Order: sequence, then C-alpha cells, then structure tokens
Amino acid sequence: MRCRIRRRLLTLASMAALVVSLMIQWPATAMASHAPSLTPVAIATMSNKMNAKAKEAEGKMESAYGEITGDTGHQVKGKAKQVQASAMNAAEVVKDGTKAAARKASDAADKLADKIK
Repeated sequence: MRCRIRRRLLTLASMAALVVSLMIQWPATAMASHAPSLTPVAIATMSNKMNAKAKEAEGKMESAYGEITGDTGHQVKGKAKQVQASAMNAAEVVKDGTKAAARKASDAADKLADKIK
C-alpha cells in the first residue's frame, strides 16, 4: 500500500514538473527573435497549444490527487479540466485547418492571376 501511494506521489510530482515546464514561455519568445519567419500569430498559436497542454496536465494532476486522497471532488474537477483541454486542442485543430484552407485558396487565386496576366 505504501509503495502504491509513493508511486502515485512520484507521478504527481513529475506531472507538476511537466506543468511548470509547459508554463514557461521563454522558448517561444527566444525563437521569435532568432526566426523572423515566425509571426505573432504563430507564436500565439504555440502559446494556445501550450496552454491546452498545461490545462491537460493540471487536470491529470488534480485527478491523480483526488484518487490518492479519495476525494471525488478533485477527481471530477481534474476530469473536467482534461475535457476543457480537449476542447482547447480541438479549437486549435479547427483554426489550423481553416488557415490551411485559406492559404490554399490564396495560392490558387495567385496562380490564376498569374495565368491571366
């Protein structure tokens, strides 16, 4: 029993470290100064995806804490945060798909305009 609790606490601690590492946004800022091709929109998208990952990890941690302590309230809140993270990820997928479709339409219009000239 003690080994099981110790293992769960170790998992919880590693997830906490993951959340902290995901919440540090300095790599995106550093990349922006060295890569002029990254637009503010791309950085914002990276930030949104990082927020979704952080929310997912936070939910897993809270759910694990609830399982360890037997607190169903924390378990439910953790699962709800994981669902929220899934919705955030789905929104990013829709945004990415829309941007790709808009780029394709723009490229097609440019090619058509070049043929007309």
